[in-house]
Amino acid sequence: MDDPRLASMSPDELKAAMRTLGYRTQADLATAIGVSRSAVSLWLEGKVGVPRPVAMLLRMLVAAQRRIY
Repeated sequence: MDDPRLASMSPDELKAAMRTLGYRTQADLATAIGVSRSAVSLWLEGKVGVPRPVAMLLRMLVAAQRRIY
């Protein structure tokens, strides 16, 4: 499992993904991906790891965003 796309996501990477994708608040991201705002808050504080499927989704969206522009 050395594929970095399968790894969880650090709080810093999550913040960067939010910026790239235009999510200004925890609530914006939570609504977009169907989780609670408190879950996003825990991820950003590093108290809970970002679930791998969420990390993969965000990485794919960031990669797509970079290809478009």
